[in-house]
Amino acid sequence: MSGRGRLTVVGLGPGDPRLLTGAAAQALEEAQDLVGYEPYVARVPERPGQRRHASDNRVELDRARHALELAASGRRVAVVSGGDPGVFAMAAAVFEAIEAGDPAWRGLDVAVEPGITAMLAAAARVGAPLGGDFCALSLSDNLKPWAVVEARLEAVLRADLVVALYNPISKARPWQLGAAFDLALRIRPADTPVVLARAVTRPDEAIRVLPLGEARNAPADMATVVVLGASGTRLIARGEGLAPIVYTRRSVPAPEAA
Repeated sequence: MSGRGRLTVVGLGPGDPRLLTGAAAQALEEAQDLVGYEPYVARVPERPGQRRHASDNRVELDRARHALELAASGRRVAVVSGGDPGVFAMAAAVFEAIEAGDPAWRGLDVAVEPGITAMLAAAARVGAPLGGDFCALSLSDNLKPWAVVEARLEAVLRADLVVALYNPISKARPWQLGAAFDLALRIRPADTPVVLARAVTRPDEAIRVLPLGEARNAPADMATVVVLGASGTRLIARGEGLAPIVYTRRSVPAPEAA
């Protein structure tokens, strides 16, 4: 090695640079190399002497291995992710690469700097829909069969959890979000609140609050996170021109005795 390298997986937050944590900003400032999906690398201001290694989507393991090789050579490396790197993002890819890769990588200085993930940014925009028990699921079936996605979604719907759906739809996967809504309608009332939040805190932000029965035809893409309410999720109507507040009650009634 040419010195002791370091690899930090950095969460960039939802987009607004004011929401980047101080620790994450310091890791970006100290990095000699930035590694990540091209749109995320582009969000980091350029700094003289810092090398940038941008790549396409769906090459997470290749990206992780490249970053580990750079760190093993003595470089200070930041692997960037949007939102939080530990939520359906690059932190897991880095550790997967460490587990299966060069044994020397296990001795590297590796850290994760958290960021504000999409579901938290979306929830803050509309109120507190995650105020009760909730879970997060990815609708992508690139790394797991759709049957597994569907079984997990049905389980959490029947458990009456609020569900944040990541990776809801893409050009290559155009039908999964509609199928998820169809499944939800078999279990939850059609007036259940649904939040579709796209590009939260960025200039092209768009947030819609719809009843489940109308959500199927709402526009969505990979920049959208969907929050599907539970029985305790409420809408508070406000004055004319003001969006409703969406929140989930903290208390849950005891089940009725058999």
